[in-house]
Amino acid sequence: MLIGIPKEIKADEYRVAVTPAGAEMLIRSGHQVIIERGAGLGSGFTDDYYEKVGARPIDSAADIWSAAEMIMKVKEPTLPEWPRMKSGQVIFTYFHFAASHELTRAVIDSGAVAIAYETVELPTGQLPLLTPMSEIAGRMAVQEGAKYLERPQGGLGVLLGGVPGVLPGKVLILGGGVVGTNAAKVAAGLGARVAIMDIDLERLRYLDDVMPANVHTLFSTRYAIRKQVEDADVIIGAVLIPGAKAPSLITEGDLALMRPGTVIVDVAVDQGGCVETIRPTTHHDPVYTVSGVIHYGVANMPGGVPRTSTLALTNATLPYAMALAGKGWKRACAADPALKKGVNIAGGHVTYAGVAEAFGLPCKSVDDVLLGPALA
Repeated sequence: MLIGIPKEIKADEYRVAVTPAGAEMLIRSGHQVIIERGAGLGSGFTDDYYEKVGARPIDSAADIWSAAEMIMKVKEPTLPEWPRMKSGQVIFTYFHFAASHELTRAVIDSGAVAIAYETVELPTGQLPLLTPMSEIAGRMAVQEGAKYLERPQGGLGVLLGGVPGVLPGKVLILGGGVVGTNAAKVAAGLGARVAIMDIDLERLRYLDDVMPANVHTLFSTRYAIRKQVEDADVIIGAVLIPGAKAPSLITEGDLALMRPGTVIVDVAVDQGGCVETIRPTTHHDPVYTVSGVIHYGVANMPGGVPRTSTLALTNATLPYAMALAGKGWKRACAADPALKKGVNIAGGHVTYAGVAEAFGLPCKSVDDVLLGPALA
């Protein structure tokens, strides 16, 4: 299979879909890899790294999209890339369709096969291709929250860890999944008082067992959230419903309960956000203020640490990419239930319920698509 790796063009995105080591493994398995010149620079991989393992640098992104049978990316195709998608082409990347009706419609109209990293799901419910980026985003969320909590950044002027004789800052985390767990670890390590909220009692029991003494678990209700935001210094949105829009847990009216200078970091922004007043921002312009509350809405947080992120992402995605390239997407998905759940759109049809529900679109069974003409 001919695999194409275009350079990421989303604002402040420095990751690349495949490391040179990953490209080498694909090539050793009999596939061809073409990569846009400079695609790996943001992650510290120059073109010669790829050339040495047999990948072919290409000057034009358009040529890569035109030639490749499978496109591997990090972030969803952006507006300039939409006309380059073609019928039958496999696009393997993070899509987060539920946050964009326009992207969803563009992929449907293209006839491409969209396999989304974020909805590949193991029988245990784990999301193996989302997990490494969620780990990074959760850890970064505390770093960013602590930074914007400083007074020169407009924050409350609170040191999260406190000092002897002064209470530590309070971090409120909405969601006890991978993002929330990693955020809690870092916040607790800094010495903050941490409250982590979820609606899954079993998950809360687990977190209560494994977290240090300065992390407290709370069952999430609207009443409890309103009470907790009153004295929180940093609030981290870490809620995920795979493939679907994030629920809105903090309303615009709730901002009036917070102290001016409180910081919100909504990691769920790429799925629409769990804070009503959040909107996507960039690493160059990451924050804005509503009702005195600082909002951090960078939708590609791991892109700020691209070296770590690219290595972690390739570790996770490569086995699935090898299967897709080696068997063809239909056979690979038929053989692997986890990968099959990654198919969000194929042949002009939405095949993932969460995406269909987000926009009131019909949803075709992925099994019907896989059983269609000629497994390929």
